[in-house]
Amino acid sequence: MAGITRKTKRYPSDLTDEEWERIAPLMPPANRRGRKRTTDFREIINALRYLVRSGCGWEMLPVHFGPWQTVYWWFRRLMRRFLFQTIHDVCLMLDREATGRETSPSGGVIDSQSIKAPHAKTRGYDAGKKIVGRKRHIAVDTDGRLLLVQLTTADISDSAGGQMILDAIRKRWPWVKHLFADGAYDCLQLMDKATFLDFTVEIIRRSETAKGFEILPRRWVVERTFGWMIRWRRLVKDYEQRIDVAEAMIHIAMGSLMLRRNAHPSISKRALNLRAF
Repeated sequence: MAGITRKTKRYPSDLTDEEWERIAPLMPPANRRGRKRTTDFREIINALRYLVRSGCGWEMLPVHFGPWQTVYWWFRRLMRRFLFQTIHDVCLMLDREATGRETSPSGGVIDSQSIKAPHAKTRGYDAGKKIVGRKRHIAVDTDGRLLLVQLTTADISDSAGGQMILDAIRKRWPWVKHLFADGAYDCLQLMDKATFLDFTVEIIRRSETAKGFEILPRRWVVERTFGWMIRWRRLVKDYEQRIDVAEAMIHIAMGSLMLRRNAHPSISKRALNLRAF
């Protein structure tokens, strides 16, 4: 990680040359007409990674990145083009290939996380966690890479959110067949929908004789993914008013992690997993 910091020469979250080479072709081309573009997309991505990693506000971005209004304008435009989701998914598939796996996963784990959302336009109350805010419904592959995220108000049950995940994952990752989940997803409606969509949902239950903390097979993987997320301070809470903006922030964080793993394979994955820069 010290070597990465020396390469960026400014902030640890900045893109290295190797990382920029991999995502530069995905940047939108300049318009053929009109004034020549002067924006440096590398600095825009650097600013967004700094924002999510440090948890600062838009107006508190360092002056090195240029006017914050410009960064925000390009963020909204790139978000509407699904650029951050594309970067994340491409890097995810490349990372799977680098570990000797198939590009598209065939198995995954689903779970949810209730989180405070003080500025959200609509919020809900999760009586089980006693949290007012939003709920993150996610699906990850068996190594913990984020496959899908759906945000709802916190009062939506895990089984209802799980049905949304099933619909979305069938369209985006069509080869996924087997899913692991906890007891909150053991619902008749969810199981019926899983059968209709050709999914097998395996419920991993906690042992009745266990006392205290217990590591459950497959279940710990998705919990580690939540841990990766909240190391990015912007994701400790859901500070966004709009759901699509909150999802984009998650894709920026997880896409940056995948991109760094692809661009610098010499760095041990254990170090990246623990620090997530």
